[in-house]
Amino acid sequence: MSADDIPTREVAKRAFAAEFNDAAFSFKESDDDRAPVYLLFPTGAKANRVFLIGTLTETEDVGEDNEYWRGRIIDPTGTFFVYAGQYQPEAAQKLRELNSPAYVAVSGKPRTFETDDGTTNVSVRPESITVVDAATRDRWVVETAERTLDRITAFEDEGNEYARMASDKYEMSIDQYIETTVSAVESLDESVDELNTASTGETDTAWNLWPPVLIRVILNAVSLMTGKADSIRQLLI
Repeated sequence: MSADDIPTREVAKRAFAAEFNDAAFSFKESDDDRAPVYLLFPTGAKANRVFLIGTLTETEDVGEDNEYWRGRIIDPTGTFFVYAGQYQPEAAQKLRELNSPAYVAVSGKPRTFETDDGTTNVSVRPESITVVDAATRDRWVVETAERTLDRITAFEDEGNEYARMASDKYEMSIDQYIETTVSAVESLDESVDELNTASTGETDTAWNLWPPVLIRVILNAVSLMTGKADSIRQLLI
């Protein structure tokens, strides 16, 4: 096998649950049986792999003949569902053993499934599940907000083929993802680094830990939003 024949792992993309669950369209870019399957984000990006961090609130073995574990993970905008079975033994073991609630980081493949009533459900087939702390979760929220706003900023760029595809496939305004991004960042005002609090007795919110980054996220959102400056201003008070 030559170097050109060795498959490469694609970079995992970040999206909040609100956008991820709206991403009901998947596609291939070639007819090759081994061609990667991509999920199309409404904000104009393709994703063969995703990376998420949230609070694992529930696990359940939903398998019939074999173990098939489902995990429910929430972020500030909604819920991710992850499923792991015999072909994801390490992830399945994690879901079997973890006690909820717990902050977890998940890397995996997005999957779509059409139900009998025509609804498309989106989930993640995990490659890895790792327990993380509150500060790591908060940092993921900030970085995911930045990536989301970057996609929205580039949405109208000439030559942005995935934005054009998203416009064709999804009948929704991307403005809603600006609002959910702002809401996600706002939620960090109440986020506490539990380890730091336990060791020092002090409360460090994400606003105290990364103020320049958070302000940049908010200012980017302001530049994208029309008539919503007052709501953004409240976040900076």
